[in-house]
Amino acid sequence: MSDYLASLIRTGIPAGVGAVLAWAASKGFDIPEAARTEIIAALTAAATTIYYAVVRAAENTWPVVGRLLGTSRQPEYSAPLKLDSDLE
Repeated sequence: MSDYLASLIRTGIPAGVGAVLAWAASKGFDIPEAARTEIIAALTAAATTIYYAVVRAAENTWPVVGRLLGTSRQPEYSAPLKLDSDLE
C-alpha cells in the first residue's frame, strides 16, 4: 500500500466515524431547526478530532490499535523538494 493511500484511509475512516457518532448523538435531542446544521457540523468535527486523537495516542502504546483508523500502516513523509527559486 502506498503512503498516499494509507494517508487517505487514515483520514477518511475517522471522518466517517465522527460523522456517525455525531449523527447518533444528535438523535434524541430536540435541536432547533435553525441551528441544526451548525450543531451537527460542530459535533462531527469534535467527534472526529477526539476519535483520531484517542486512537493515535493508544497506537503509540499498542500499534495494533491503528487498525481503528483503517490500517495500522502509518504513512512516511519526506521533506518537500526544494525548487531553485526556494534557494535564493
